[in-house]
Amino acid sequence: MKFGIIGAGMIAKFHARAIQAMTGSELVSVYARRADAAEPIAAEFGCRAYTDLDAFLADPKLEIVTIATPSGAHLEPALAAAAAGKHIIVEKPIEVTPERIDQMIDACRKAGVTLSGIFNRRFHPAVAAMKKAVDQGRFGRLSLCDAYVKWFRTQEYYDSGAWRGTWALDGGGALMNQSIHLIDQLLYLGGPVTSVCASTACLAHNNIEVEDTAVAILEFASGARGVIQGSTACWSSTGHPAEVHLCGDRGSVFLADEAFRVWDFSEPQPEDEEVRATLMQGAARGLGANDPSAINFTGHLRNFEDVVRAIEAGRAPSVSGEEARRAVALICAIYESARNGSVRVDLA
Repeated sequence: MKFGIIGAGMIAKFHARAIQAMTGSELVSVYARRADAAEPIAAEFGCRAYTDLDAFLADPKLEIVTIATPSGAHLEPALAAAAAGKHIIVEKPIEVTPERIDQMIDACRKAGVTLSGIFNRRFHPAVAAMKKAVDQGRFGRLSLCDAYVKWFRTQEYYDSGAWRGTWALDGGGALMNQSIHLIDQLLYLGGPVTSVCASTACLAHNNIEVEDTAVAILEFASGARGVIQGSTACWSSTGHPAEVHLCGDRGSVFLADEAFRVWDFSEPQPEDEEVRATLMQGAARGLGANDPSAINFTGHLRNFEDVVRAIEAGRAPSVSGEEARRAVALICAIYESARNGSVRVDLA
């Protein structure tokens, strides 16, 4: 498959490295509005630079477009790419409101092209093992399903781009930008959430519109309860791992980044020994907890490979537009609850 990238920042380079590492795929182009943004990436990765979006999309070789612009600037290039007949992969969050995502889904459906979001943490073997245990009913009746992202971002991080920390282009703060990966995992593993009650605050940063600290209490369709804690105001010398906890009346699993702190079931199975031998936690350091550039591109690679396989097989990708929408809808419900004095918000 021939890929092109819309965007020219740090995330665009993640995309470029993942595409170059794929077997049978090629990065052919990159688009940015300014030549001084597009050309260095094109030179680094050996592809063509464009500053004209229509010319970029008119390339008949181009099959898949990845979008790595600021979060609230995903809709417009996605609509243009769909109109040009290109398949689309969009960095998280796929957009910043459910309504904008619905426009993307509708445009791609009408154009007959694939739309996928990026939730690269879904593609780690530990998440697959946890999902298998859920599907096999090993937890019994789920009781508590929680996500914790206690990360840190400097003031300089927010000051590094005028779009950072804004509702219009960041879509939110510690939840929408950093915690969304774990919120996606929580929904993927624990199932739909039916209501939320939340509180948010900006405690450690200046001149941003959005939260750097949030807490939400959840009710799941299964009857389970849960908590989301998300922050970019939790300093640590090494970075705290991001954790998802699932507990039921027959089992408990605590996932810390890409390894388990707890893997414990009332009815042991033979595969448990392999999990403990290969996926249990060593010395934990938070992946991207203090420095977003420290995240590797392996998850993006697996995410992109899944999309290519889906296109070739004529099926929906694992992180379809509809799947990518779920985490954004939950986060927006959390923000609604917090804005209205922590009132309960029901999700459709």
